[in-house]
Amino acid sequence: MKNLAVFCSGFGSNLQAIITAVKKKKIKANISLVVCDRVDAFALVRAKKAGINIYVSEPENFKDKLSYERGIVRVLKKHKIDFIILAGFMRILSAYFIRQYKNKIVNIHPALLPSFKGKAAIKDALDYGVKITGVTVHFVDEKIDAGPIILQRAIAVRDDDREDTLAKRVHKLEHTLYPQTIEYLVRNKILLKGRKVRVNK
Repeated sequence: MKNLAVFCSGFGSNLQAIITAVKKKKIKANISLVVCDRVDAFALVRAKKAGINIYVSEPENFKDKLSYERGIVRVLKKHKIDFIILAGFMRILSAYFIRQYKNKIVNIHPALLPSFKGKAAIKDALDYGVKITGVTVHFVDEKIDAGPIILQRAIAVRDDDREDTLAKRVHKLEHTLYPQTIEYLVRNKILLKGRKVRVNK
């Protein structure tokens, strides 16, 4: 069975969706570790409640980014991690880190990439006036929100949507799509060739 490390920085709603999917055996893998960069993140409460190992590492306690990431990599190796799941981890991983787990790191983004990259994706989509937005799960490469796309799902933007109402529906979609993608990942159903991804469901 594959070992997962879930990286979080905040509330951890996607972490909870993954925990629930594992408990229901919708994902046949172990969440072996939750990695967090903030001691006050609510994601840690979720991890503790689920009995998952936790590694909290705050960047300000290290002399530089490389030292910080090397510390994380050592812990990942110790736990024999197969895949890294970014779930609201608000730090950009370096080329060094990504090379350690090439094509083994996935992220979820609250827009239909390549549109609306970055932290304010939901607000940006709403402000732009798009009629459709959605969710993207992608491999992580050395550019921000630019890795090969694994799965996408779209939702309509309503005329009366505000950022909070749209965010609620986007996050609900995330909580379905991300566990589904992770299950394909751990079952080796995702084939990557260049930028093209094929999912054998």
